[in-house]
Parts: sequence; structure tokens; C-alpha cells
Amino acid sequence: MSSIAYDLTQVKAFVLDMDGVISCAISPLGADGNPSRTVNVKDGYAMQHAVKQGYIVAILSGGKCAAMERRSRLLGLQYIFMGVKHKITSLQAMMQETGLKPEQICYIGDDLPDVPVMNAVGLPVAPADAAPEAKDAARYISQIKGGYGVVREVIEQTLRAQDAWGSESAFGW
Repeated sequence: MSSIAYDLTQVKAFVLDMDGVISCAISPLGADGNPSRTVNVKDGYAMQHAVKQGYIVAILSGGKCAAMERRSRLLGLQYIFMGVKHKITSLQAMMQETGLKPEQICYIGDDLPDVPVMNAVGLPVAPADAAPEAKDAARYISQIKGGYGVVREVIEQTLRAQDAWGSESAFGW
């Protein structure tokens, strides 16, 4: 049974912020002054599983990271928006291209730039360590911090609600 108070059978897409959602909010700096992003392999498993089951999985981030972009492509993500100033514009473009309706989209965000997108989708989610404004915009606040499995939690609950979790087609990367 899901702990998310939303009709998860409507969800067809997962749109994810990078820093503070896929990656931990605290990261060491590289020699170039950019953060070294972390990944949670269970989040990655859930993302590629969702893609293999026919869901749209996208990254929508103000940050840029070539390594994260490569990893996202390896996981099969169809839409990768990085270096985006106004996230809502990218979301609207993706919705127009895919025909997705707001109620079919789950967005996981953790900070101020995420709030307009969170207000535009059916299922806005915030990690446990999100900024207060993101938590206020969220329909579901996870007990899991960003970068520590919040993506897996939401994708797994959604796919379980749609009887799409655990298929052997998702085995192997």
C-alpha cells in the first residue's frame, strides 16, 4: 500500500531535479569549483526500470554536470534539461511534445526554483530535507533525504500501484 495520498495510477512521467533530489544536497567541490554529484544506485535502478516499463523519466535542473548527463542517458532517460533558468518553460515544452497532462506528472524538487514546476503538476514531491517553500508546494513529503533514495521510493510506489514493479524486463542495466 502506498503512503502517497494521490491516485498513482494516473502517473505516466517522473520529472526530477538533480541537486538535492537525485544527488545529495551536500557534495564535495571538484578542482574546477563545481560540485561532484553523488548518485544512489537504487534510485538509478528505479529510473531505468520505469523507462523499461514505458514511463517518461526526465531531469530538469539548473545545474550542469556532464557525468550526470552521461549516466542519465545510460539509464535510458528520454529528456535531460540541464542549465535551465526557468524550469517551467522546459516542463511545458516537454508536456507539449509528449501530450502529458499535469495530473500524469510527478515532479520531485527540493528548492525555490522547483516551486513553479511543483505548482504545475499533479503530484509534486519534496524530499525530507527540502526547503520550506518546496515542502509547502508538495503534495507528498518523503521521509527520505534527497540523494538517499527518494526517487526510488516514489517510482517504486507508483509502479507497484500500477502493477508494473518487479518485472524481469528491468533486470540488468
